[in-house]
Amino acid sequence: MSKKKATERARVLIVDDHPAVREALAVRIGRQPDLEVCGEASDTNEALRLVSEESPDVAVVDISLKTGNGIDLIKRIKDRNDHIRIVVWSMHSESLYAERALRAGALGYVNKDQATDTIVEAIHRVRQGKVWLSEAMSERLLQRTVGVGGQEVARAPVEALTDRELEVFRLIGQGVKTAEIAERLHLSVKTIETYRDRIRQKLDLSDGAKLAHCAAQWVLENEQTPG
Repeated sequence: MSKKKATERARVLIVDDHPAVREALAVRIGRQPDLEVCGEASDTNEALRLVSEESPDVAVVDISLKTGNGIDLIKRIKDRNDHIRIVVWSMHSESLYAERALRAGALGYVNKDQATDTIVEAIHRVRQGKVWLSEAMSERLLQRTVGVGGQEVARAPVEALTDRELEVFRLIGQGVKTAEIAERLHLSVKTIETYRDRIRQKLDLSDGAKLAHCAAQWVLENEQTPG
């Protein structure tokens, strides 16, 4: 490896819909001798534009964005440039989204309630092509793979939902109406209604009222703040 390559700073793209969060993370990253921020985005379209224009080495992606969602964005980034390493930084519990993020193409997942040092460590690790997860999440995934005492680890019913179905379910739980969900996800109202029907069937819910109640309860139990 050449001397220039060895001392080159990794370019980091920050994707988060909270300006204060982006600013704080950018400052923290800027203090690292081997990292630099090459762009900041608040939504999917802006992020994809910067991916094409800036060719970052690492992208830090939140789950909840102004438009679309982080899981879908990870897939689209990897489709455009498979060399970009991605780490999720979100308020959402890793028990809910870490496995989905890894399946989408991310290499790491960090909760925002951890110190900013943690996300910087995760950036360094995924830059090397290694996975970053908490010890608890790593153990959980291992148990799912090998089982515990020969028994498969039980999954929550919501885990049967696809990534898109989970996003629709989450928005229903936040009280977002069908037309607005369609607008946010750039889909037709009919498509969202189809997703609602699939979700009801998978969760064994008899009608829309029970779906709304179940989704609201799930959001209450699993989401601290939008993030």
